[in-house]
Amino acid sequence: MTPIQETILNKKTTNTPIWLMRQAGRYLPEFRKIRELNPDFVSLCLNETLSSEITLQPLKRFSLDAAIIFSDILMVPHGLNQKVKFEKNFGPLLGELNIEQMSKIDEIDFVQKLYPIYKSLKKVSENSLIKDKNLIGFVGAPWTLLVYMINKHSPKKKLIKDFFKDVFLINRLLAIIEKFLKLHITHQIKNGATVIQIFDSWAGLLEEKDLPNYVYIPTLNLVNYIKSLNIPVICFPRGIKNYKSYCDIVKPDAINIDYDVDPINVYKSINIPIQGGLNPKVLLTDTENLKKETAKYLNIFKDHPYIFNLGHGVLPETNPNMVDYLVKMVKDY
Repeated sequence: MTPIQETILNKKTTNTPIWLMRQAGRYLPEFRKIRELNPDFVSLCLNETLSSEITLQPLKRFSLDAAIIFSDILMVPHGLNQKVKFEKNFGPLLGELNIEQMSKIDEIDFVQKLYPIYKSLKKVSENSLIKDKNLIGFVGAPWTLLVYMINKHSPKKKLIKDFFKDVFLINRLLAIIEKFLKLHITHQIKNGATVIQIFDSWAGLLEEKDLPNYVYIPTLNLVNYIKSLNIPVICFPRGIKNYKSYCDIVKPDAINIDYDVDPINVYKSINIPIQGGLNPKVLLTDTENLKKETAKYLNIFKDHPYIFNLGHGVLPETNPNMVDYLVKMVKDY
């Protein structure tokens, strides 16, 4: 059993496992080289040779306990024929949403469109670098995908005016999203993913009263589905105020916390395995500060099943040497 599975399934942490969100990304010079030659991000995610190579890059440098497939949560809208492109210094831009056409999409066509992602997972799973480690597949939560698909770009602080106006559209779209997320998850698992993480990047945009309809129920459906496939599931409802309620209702196998959450409060109130928490900006400071902040999380969770990670992805301006220092520190703890 891998260290991550041991933590999640047996709720025991002998040695704290570590992996990082966006560990395969822009802070690595070897990734930037590939990116310069491949400016179209969607095409890069769908290039099985390059995406598998990128996935493995951090494992060649650091003794991490998992690889996370190099892909994007917006590959699902892409598979549903909504135009997706990434603008430099702006982020994702999505095209018009045609719900009529979307509701007629055939499952085979969807899988065909995302097939390179599954081939990439297969390639990584067969690589010797992944031996005794986990291969993490992932999806965006239904709510977060809904936000992108209707909003058509990152909401940053707020949703477009009248976002909730067309309840019929929202409910139809949520049903389509859920159906194809399950398909996407199934194919990731079939091709080697041993853990699934659900990213709900925009859960924090909702008021408490809207969480059941848009976050709790749709995510619970996915969590139950993943559990039925005998694969551990980690949820990351970023920006949510009440992690305890989320865990009690959604019941993931592990929960990733963000850096705005008080880890002591989480330790006291949540009994499932915890992942993450460290502010990625700490990696932009110095080794002394990194040591202090890392030790804080390691000490708080020393008697709780814990996977070391960040409260968000590795920032592009991060020095790889700082990541190396962090990984070694966690391993030596």
